[in-house]
Amino acid sequence: MTYDFAILGGGAAGLSLALELVKSQLGNKSILIVEKDAKDSNDRTWCFWADQPTPYDGIARKVWPRLRFQSEGFDRTWELSPLRYQMLRGLDFYNYARSELEKHAVTFVRGLADLEDGQDNASLHVGGELFAAQWAFDSRIRPSDVLPDPRRYNYLKQHFRGWEIETTQPVFDPQTVTLFDLRTPQRGGVTFFYILPFSPTNALVEYTLFSPQVLPDGEYEAALRGYLTTNFGLNDYRILETEQGVIPMTDHPFPRRLGRRILAIGTRGGRVKPSTGYAFARIQRDSRRIVDSLIRHGQPFAIPPDPLRFRFYDGVVLDVFAKQPELGCSILASIFARNPAARVLKFLDDRSSLWEDLQILRAPPAGPFLRALGRKIKGKGFLTRRRAEREEVP
Repeated sequence: MTYDFAILGGGAAGLSLALELVKSQLGNKSILIVEKDAKDSNDRTWCFWADQPTPYDGIARKVWPRLRFQSEGFDRTWELSPLRYQMLRGLDFYNYARSELEKHAVTFVRGLADLEDGQDNASLHVGGELFAAQWAFDSRIRPSDVLPDPRRYNYLKQHFRGWEIETTQPVFDPQTVTLFDLRTPQRGGVTFFYILPFSPTNALVEYTLFSPQVLPDGEYEAALRGYLTTNFGLNDYRILETEQGVIPMTDHPFPRRLGRRILAIGTRGGRVKPSTGYAFARIQRDSRRIVDSLIRHGQPFAIPPDPLRFRFYDGVVLDVFAKQPELGCSILASIFARNPAARVLKFLDDRSSLWEDLQILRAPPAGPFLRALGRKIKGKGFLTRRRAEREEVP
């Protein structure tokens, strides 16, 4: 059984790439998607911001026109226009993607795949069956894929637990997302609450940390209870859903090309922004670039590397957060205090101009960043990343 394209992993990266393929001039090609899980539950949510319509606007759980930042001594809310901040539920995205892909020559196979590179095709062994594909795209990532090099790179985790709650009293502003509420004890790294309100009495409240180690389950829950009581006076509420996760935050390079016929996508392809953990919008842009490479060049590898300056910024920010975590709150507060939120979001999305970058970077105290800059130059990690992104397998 031979396919034009094989996609390993049916999450955000795999399904997004398949959707881009079927709506392009390659829509008549055969696609195989291999996923080990049923993807029949709401296992995660994705948030992103946009200033143009997206294919997923119709399934967005909620769109917010305003953004709020809170810390000790600083509290501000901005109108985001022309940007808007929106949220997708994982299950809604999976169902939408499957319904669209079933209209095309797409085959879904459930199971674990062993992938082998070849001269003319990639081979996949799934549950005793053998498949082949002209090109394979692998979104699966394992700890063995990243061999830590702490002398050159930083390795943090964005770990969180969130409760979607329903209250008996109206306490939330359904038009405003709270991106950072830093009014909480800092636990060995940048620690904050993130609030996505769906109505005055319904919101997703997440306790989030950027730090090297995850916490015991009970500590996340105690922090959530304490925050809701202290900041909203809430003791009576119903927990509708719980979500939790761990997102790698590292400037370690992730090579894209894994063989003659294999390209890494998603987290394995370095599509998670190192300094924030945001990935969904980056995955959409990457999927379009892969399809464009296939159309223009007949192969998927002619995709432009990420702009060097943004990778360098990510490395410096991670270095500060890792080496001097106690400065995280003041750095974030100074950036948001001296810049409009829309500019900060453009910067976080790697879409700001050099002039806008300078406005962001001049806001926090220069000392920590200059020291981090020296460490990065000495370690030459940013140069290694660029070389890895350009790496090609003969």
